[in-house]
Amino acid sequence: MSTPDSAGPATTEAPLRSLLRWLVWALVVIAVDQAVKLWVVQSLSYGQRIPVLPFFDITLLFNTGAAFSFLANGGGAQRWLFTGIAVVAAVLIIRWLYRNANQPMLCAGLASILGGALGNALDRMTHGHVVDFLLFYWKDWYFPAFNVADVAITCGAALLILDEILRARRLA
Repeated sequence: MSTPDSAGPATTEAPLRSLLRWLVWALVVIAVDQAVKLWVVQSLSYGQRIPVLPFFDITLLFNTGAAFSFLANGGGAQRWLFTGIAVVAAVLIIRWLYRNANQPMLCAGLASILGGALGNALDRMTHGHVVDFLLFYWKDWYFPAFNVADVAITCGAALLILDEILRARRLA
């Protein structure tokens, strides 16, 4: 017969192991993001573009704001605002990952968002801006440049939406 003390570690071991797996995924996202950004910064001068496809270039741009350069002209305070938001989000996401360890699609989405948010926060803390380098365009139309961290955040959000749609269908 188990005692309350002996049941404690067994009940937390599985969620901790799962949490660790998702934290490793977030670290992989951060490592890939930072490695590619380092390569771009070392290889290109600011604004330089390398054509890859008729609608896609690799370029070097800096974003002091958030998505789509939101608050880019904030006078510097936005650096710490967005870094703080990323840290708070990271704590909440880690808690969410721990509590939902048995939901792989949800956790994959959350871990991707976590890695992307921390990758961009690391840029803000070390450089004062986010390094962007993926530029899609068509003729005179340009989508704002972005990076690997942004891709991870977007894919993570798509996984969260898909997970919720599938969950709603199971409940219906």
